[in-house]
Parts: sequence; C-alpha cells; structure tokens
Amino acid sequence: MPFPDVGLPPGIENYMALTTLQVDCRAKFMRAVQLVQEPFHRFLADNRPDAVVSDSFFSCSADAAADHGVPRLVFTGTSVFARSCNETMLRSNPLQTTTANEGDPEALASLPGLPHRVELRRSQMMDPGKQPGAWAFYQSNNAADQRSFGEVFNSFHDLEPDYVEHFQTTLGRRAFLVGPVALATRDMAGTGANVNADVNKDRCLRWLDTKSAGSVVYISFGTATRFSPVELREISRGLDLSGMNFVWAISAGESTEWMPEGFAELTANVGDSRGFIIWGWAPQTLILNHIALGGFMTHCGWNSVLEAVSAGVPMVTWPRYADQFYNEKLVVEVLKVGVSVGARDYASAMENHDVIGGEVIAESIIALMENNEQGDAIRKKTNELGVKARSAVEKGGSSYSVVGRLMEELMARRRCSVGFRAAGGV
Repeated sequence: MPFPDVGLPPGIENYMALTTLQVDCRAKFMRAVQLVQEPFHRFLADNRPDAVVSDSFFSCSADAAADHGVPRLVFTGTSVFARSCNETMLRSNPLQTTTANEGDPEALASLPGLPHRVELRRSQMMDPGKQPGAWAFYQSNNAADQRSFGEVFNSFHDLEPDYVEHFQTTLGRRAFLVGPVALATRDMAGTGANVNADVNKDRCLRWLDTKSAGSVVYISFGTATRFSPVELREISRGLDLSGMNFVWAISAGESTEWMPEGFAELTANVGDSRGFIIWGWAPQTLILNHIALGGFMTHCGWNSVLEAVSAGVPMVTWPRYADQFYNEKLVVEVLKVGVSVGARDYASAMENHDVIGGEVIAESIIALMENNEQGDAIRKKTNELGVKARSAVEKGGSSYSVVGRLMEELMARRRCSVGFRAAGGV
C-alpha cells in the first residue's frame, strides 16, 4: 500500500525516522497513519483475507475489518501485565481520582483491580491533563481493540498466568499468547542488517569468548530511546565504578564528547579490555545467549525483556516511557528477576530525563552481578523462567498449542462463512 503524502520528507514511513525531526512532523506522521485506512479498505476488498493482524496503533483497521467481515486480531507488542495495567489506567485515571498529594511527583498512585498491588509514582505515569492528545489516542485505540476478535501477545502463559486469567476472566478479553517469538526466529539471529553489523557481531562474540561465564553485563536501550550527553557520561562512570566487564550498544552517529577521560582505553574492544562498545546494530539475542553474559541493563521494552527471560539473563531495569514502567514492575516486583536503577520520570523518547548518577548505576549493576543472596535468588528465578520460555514454543508447549487452536478457530470460521454464502447468505 502506498504511504500517504502528508508533507513529510521522502522516506519517512516509520516512527523511528522521526527522532531528529520537529514536533509538527510527528503530528503529520500520526495523520498519515489514519489515512492508511482508505488503501487498507481497498486491499481487503480485493484480497478477502481470512483474518487481519494489526498493531493496536492502527485502530482504523478494526472498523475496516468489520466492514468486510474479516476478524481483526490485535498485536500490541507488550506484556499481558502491561496491557492490564494500561486498561486499568484508562478506565480509572488514578492521577485524577487520587487527589492526595497531587502536586508531589513522588506521591504514589495505585492501579486498582489487578491481581497484585501495583503502585507507580505520579512522575512515572502519563498525565492526561498534560498530554490530552496522547490520552485520547490511547482511549481510541483501546476501544477499537475491545471490538476486535482477540489480542495476540508475544508472551507465554507461565510467565504471567495471573494476568492471563485477569485479562480473560475479569476484563472479558480474548488473549492468544504465542511467544517468545524470538525463539522461533533463532536461526535468523546472526543475520546482520549490513556489512558493519556482521563485523560488530563477529568481533563482539570473539571478545565475549575471552570472558568467564556470567561476568559480563550488556547495556542496550533499544532503537528508539535517546540519552543526553550528560546521561551517557554518567552511564560510562557507572560502568567504570562497577568494575564489571560490559558490552554497550550505542546509537550509530552518537558523538564521543561525553566520554570521560580514560574511558576509550577501557573500551578498546580487545580481549584484555573490560569493555566493548557497539556503535549501531547489535546482535542482541546472540549476546544474551552467550555463556559470558551475567546481566542486562535494559529500558524494559517488551522485546528486550522477553529476549532476556528466554536466555535466562537477569536485568537492571531503566524504563523511560510508554509501557516500560509497567514492564519494570513485572520484572522487579512480580517475577523478581531484576533490580531497578531507580528511574522516576515518564517522558517520550525525544524528551530529556532526570540524570541518574554513576554511583547509583554502579550500585544497581553490582547488586545484580555479584554473588550475594539477592543476586543468587534473581539468577535462580531467571534460569527457571528461561527453561519455561523454551518449553512454551516446543511441540506441545503452551504457545505452540495456542497457535494451533487459533488457526483452527479461524479456519472453522472461514468454513462457516463459505457455507453461509453458498447457501445464499449475504
């Protein structure tokens, strides 16, 4: 389908490309997303698919699919836990209903009606009063999702069973857990996006081969998250102060002015150096599954969390925006497979955040990586979940079986539809 012309520069067809552009470009992009509806209608009319799987952000696909009698499945790209938290947030708006200490960003607000007690600081939550447009956008998406056939999750039942039950029984929503999908694409994990990616992969894996088991912490904050030079400097200080070996994936094109004195020598990317920096694309699943890996500092994007769980790697959590603070709660408080670095402010990928000091970063890494009671308990639980994750996608596993049931349900629906039309139905 052609991407709608809304006055964006050529090639801007992905939200990731907007990180360096002006705010009005983001508004234009969201307008383009809505304009996809017309060509999507034509596609459905011409091809008559058996089902549609669309991202929750493409809410217009719900009505388009309904108009053509096609079941729409939502793929949200997050956990059932985060989805349940977001549903509660949208229904109850705790920032509005909890008026005590409303001027204090450190004040806690509770998300009601969940299987566990979930509390977030006001500063960690989207404020509808300050972001009414985003709030309305999420409300509209959620309403469209409720009109859909069901929701597909990149998760597995044993990871969040209480929230699968809550989502299906309490909220009355249909959930199909088919993950972890990264395990289904393991053969593709070593495929680089370009020559430089392959060089990164080979050099990084050779460097990891020189390190002892469980001695390396991997730092990556995904492809959308941006850190200020001051934050990058504090991260580098924290890594130095921790005394741990590390692999750090940094966005391509980032300047090096933030590097403190001596850090370049610390990250010479040779076997006897303590650190290895990857500029740009990183072979994340290969790194996480390497025997030298002992921890992962992550922004708590769901793909990264699930890849870490699948590899049995515990996490230092550093959420920034979107569903990431919810995912941190799941990792640290429910699953107990991580340590929080203490991030407190919700802001978009393109906004500045409060600076967390190097000493705090080092303490979090050490708490996770060292052999102590807390670290040992976290590693034990993470290893157990890693075994369950791999079992879920094997034949007879929970996710394997869910995919089969979903396909059977869609095929049965198709047979009924064909039979109805053959009998003269409209």
